[in-house]
Amino acid sequence: MPLRIFLISHAATAAMRSGRFPADDALDQRGMEATQTWRSRVAAMPATTAFRSAASCVGDTARLLNVEATIAPALNETDYGRWAGQRLADIAATEPDALATWLSDPQAAPHGGASFEAMARRVGAWLDDLPDTPATIIALTHASVARAAIIHALGAPLAAHSRIEIAPLTMVELRRSARGWHWIANVPEWMENAT
Repeated sequence: MPLRIFLISHAATAAMRSGRFPADDALDQRGMEATQTWRSRVAAMPATTAFRSAASCVGDTARLLNVEATIAPALNETDYGRWAGQRLADIAATEPDALATWLSDPQAAPHGGASFEAMARRVGAWLDDLPDTPATIIALTHASVARAAIIHALGAPLAAHSRIEIAPLTMVELRRSARGWHWIANVPEWMENAT
């Protein structure tokens, strides 16, 4: 049996819905209700261990899913520097060139925080350092971390990060075998029920 890891992105926060860069936001009532709909699905998973980001919204997610998870700094959100908490529309108006560079260049960090490349290296190293034993792991995290994990599993170029969409409360499954990491495309529950 291979090592399986399920990366789960947290529910949307009020800041996300208003188009702001993350700034350690907690889940609001709407995000909490969305998360609770996942509780039975996550409870049925045969996980041997769980990890999470240190962010408040991810801590809320773990609590609402009744998952005892160890904080793993590698699962933390990208450091957005001075853009943290700012509206994307405001950054587009005041720093259009910096925003365009950041969106197109995974090595750029014009906001004074971390680049996508730096975060992707951190996530890839964490994945590769997981014990090489059969296990099922839950990792509660952020959409950007799930994107980085997919890119690492596929050996895809970092520039692909802008082409991978991870919605709130998305589950990404990766498996590691003797052949390396693989991204497993899960059939959404609503499609299973439609057939």
